[in-house]
Amino acid sequence: MVELGLCGVAALDLGPLLSAEAAAEAAGTGVDAADLEQAVWVRLLESGRRAPDPAEPAEPARWLRRAVRAEARLARRRARREVPYDGPPAGDSAGGEPAVGREPAAGAEPEDALLDREVNRALRSAVARLPGRCPELMKALLSPRDLTYREIAGELGISQGSLGPVRSRCLGCLRRMLAAEVAAPGLRGKER
Repeated sequence: MVELGLCGVAALDLGPLLSAEAAAEAAGTGVDAADLEQAVWVRLLESGRRAPDPAEPAEPARWLRRAVRAEARLARRRARREVPYDGPPAGDSAGGEPAVGREPAAGAEPEDALLDREVNRALRSAVARLPGRCPELMKALLSPRDLTYREIAGELGISQGSLGPVRSRCLGCLRRMLAAEVAAPGLRGKER
């Protein structure tokens, strides 16, 4: 007798149940049902579970329902934490240029030009406070000369292969720094 893992049993028997459960839970989460299904399949594969006792056929269905609900809860929590930014997109300044790191366009409204300069000032100030080589790297990345990774690595004297990880750490630090300066949105629901 060949022993199937729960993945094999689910793929054979529980696909329609998963689709129905995901569609029912997705309506309240703001997540696409297909995304919810995919998250449950990943959870199923990562769990490494074995096939349950054939005498108890409700066990895989019960696990599946619990997994769908757990993934829906995670999606709801994630949606509460991820608040969309209501400001203009980065490319909405006059002339189609991104506002961050660029000079305001000549034909821009005075208010837009002032806001662009204020954003640039705040960004430059935060970049200057970054630790280590991060200020140099960020200035090179935001340079109007639009340097390639090879040129930036040559200017900074570091290998091109280490540029990506250093950039990632610097952007993470900059993100945390700027997030601390922005007022956090109020909690919805219960106070903690």
